Amino acid sequence: MPSATPTFSTSPPPTSFSQISFPAPHVLLVTLSRPKDLNCINSAGNAELDRVWQWLDSEPSLRIGIVTGEGRAFCAGADLKEWNTSNTSTSQKRSPMPPSGFGGLSRRIGKKPVIAAVNGVAMGGGCEIIINCDIVLASVAAKFALPEVKRGVIALAGALPRLVRTVGKQRAMEMALTGRTLDAHEARVWGLVNEVVEGEPRMVVERALEVATAIAANSPDSVVVSREGVLLGWHGLGAEEGTESLIQGSWKRMEGGENMKEGVKAFVEKRTPRWVDSKL
Repeated sequence: MPSATPTFSTSPPPTSFSQISFPAPHVLLVTLSRPKDLNCINSAGNAELDRVWQWLDSEPSLRIGIVTGEGRAFCAGADLKEWNTSNTSTSQKRSPMPPSGFGGLSRRIGKKPVIAAVNGVAMGGGCEIIINCDIVLASVAAKFALPEVKRGVIALAGALPRLVRTVGKQRAMEMALTGRTLDAHEARVWGLVNEVVEGEPRMVVERALEVATAIAANSPDSVVVSREGVLLGWHGLGAEEGTESLIQGSWKRMEGGENMKEGVKAFVEKRTPRWVDSKL
């Protein structure tokens, strides 16, 4: 996959548990990189990823992120070895999860969209991540589950109230109370997944890059504000209340801006728009 050579206004945060790359203009790719541990995320990893996604939102030249996993797993959830040590030690306690949740994503609101490219198992916290991502693409090899009830804990990183909005009460109850595993095609039928990508697991990242590139080709202001409008409904606002909130808020900040003028002008002149980085 070719790598772009971007220029940033601020340097990307250092990473130890993930790899970051820029496979196309305006696109950030984050690869969870603990393959021997099925990319489970420990406390330090949660904090690291929170910084990465905050940087995505603050860096003007970036418009969208992709998250995937190295090896045969997307993310197998929390680091249970760390959790067990914390349970049995008085001195080694886990750090609290950031407000953005597990992997910096399971409770994230953020500003810019993130696509999950699920290359393998997405269990526990890994499944909580995908439930709150904006678009979910899954390899045919992907598996999804909330197995916390089998371990004496619960999915407390934000998935439970969000899951019911996506799949409905009965299916959410089935996932949360049985802990059973869904394959990629069943997850697609349930509405957890936008698209199942056939072929080798790596193909899902290539497909995610195609979708990310299509989104990045649109007005960055329009993408940010359109996403915000959808999330207003996701977070429970009624249709009229949400619409009015969007009109009085972000719409007023983008109305008459450079990108709105450029989009209309490009249409009239029958050419491709030349967008500038969003200032929202």
